[in-house]
Amino acid sequence: MKSILKDLYHSRSTIDFVPLWAKSIPASVALMVISVLALVILGLKPSIEFEGGGIFEVSVPESVDVGQARDALPGSDNVRVQLVGDPDGGSFIRVQTGAELLENSTDIVEALAELGGVTTNDVSINEVGPTWGDQITSKAIRALVAFFFVVAIYLAWRLEWRMAAGALVAVVHDLLITAGIYSILRLEVSPATVIALLTIMGYSLYDTVVVYDKILENELDGNSRVKGYGDLVNRSMNQVLMRSINTTITTVLPVLSMLVVGALLLGGATLRDFSIALFIGLILGTYSSIFLAAPFLTWLKNRQPEEEAELELRERRAARRRAEAK
Repeated sequence: MKSILKDLYHSRSTIDFVPLWAKSIPASVALMVISVLALVILGLKPSIEFEGGGIFEVSVPESVDVGQARDALPGSDNVRVQLVGDPDGGSFIRVQTGAELLENSTDIVEALAELGGVTTNDVSINEVGPTWGDQITSKAIRALVAFFFVVAIYLAWRLEWRMAAGALVAVVHDLLITAGIYSILRLEVSPATVIALLTIMGYSLYDTVVVYDKILENELDGNSRVKGYGDLVNRSMNQVLMRSINTTITTVLPVLSMLVVGALLLGGATLRDFSIALFIGLILGTYSSIFLAAPFLTWLKNRQPEEEAELELRERRAARRRAEAK
């Protein structure tokens, strides 16, 4: 075991990933199918910023519970009521309503003020109209589409189109499973979640590009002649495996700290939304770069005719020599 860890640390590991791919690919496909079914059947749970509505908060005595708060509210069947702990030791009631109940906001404020034994001025109100929610949703979708488009063009130019395709497949895999987990666990999707998803896309691409860049480097150095492209990919991943592990550890630990301290201990809802999505995505990003992007690239390369592959490789090596000569 000690020698294995030593070889891994010095990038001399000889792990055979090919048999693992036979298990990882069906597992990834199954998780993606489950995620799609969850999204179709259950859907996502959007926050107020996306669907519009209002959030009302008021401090309440310890004797007040969610049931009492719900009974005191008008139209309680269409509201979401939470009892939230205050870091200072108290507690407060948070009520979230849909946009259709904003007309009754005065009644809700009066009911909460009576419940907390305070004046209506002490009730915190945050209202978001449905139009604003639609604008935020459309901007988030446009940001994701633009990201995919720009990244696909850059990777196809910097590496090659097969690697660009493999990287995008890995990103879609990570985002889809993350969304599926949010749907199944009924976690709220907020603007912080969207920011975390964009961060996930960047990290997933970074990890995949590290692997692809090493593959391309070994290919241009002529190492693909040994046992074929699959062996080249396998060896390249062993060379960068420790780098991927180190990167994952150093990024997951701060996110985990943010999740435990910021979200669970301090009760920061925004930190919770951001850190949960980020934590899931970072783990998936490392997994997909090794167990999905790499075998997908190998599959595409093995489908390429030998003559076309040889000509393409000669052209790339010639371009590399010209670049090095400058």
